[in-house]
Amino acid sequence: MAKNNNTWSAKMKRTLTCMLPVSKDRKGQCVNCGACCKLPNVCAFIKYSEDGKQYCSIYPIRPLNCRKYPRTKDEHITPETCGYSFKKD
Repeated sequence: MAKNNNTWSAKMKRTLTCMLPVSKDRKGQCVNCGACCKLPNVCAFIKYSEDGKQYCSIYPIRPLNCRKYPRTKDEHITPETCGYSFKKD
């Protein structure tokens, strides 16, 4: 995870730009890895099932910045576990 992008200011930028469209270069789907739920701190709505898997307790009504993460290649700071990827340049 890119430490310089895992900050409160980066989170604020993602929140302020979440109304913008998702990049057409984004491919894949959410795999419920939960990595984005820990940017830059653990979300209050992340819960753990009995088998240890994590899930969002407000998934149907989650905020736009959660729905659209990663919106662009520049804000994709969890590529190791995230189901989304971006076309190579």
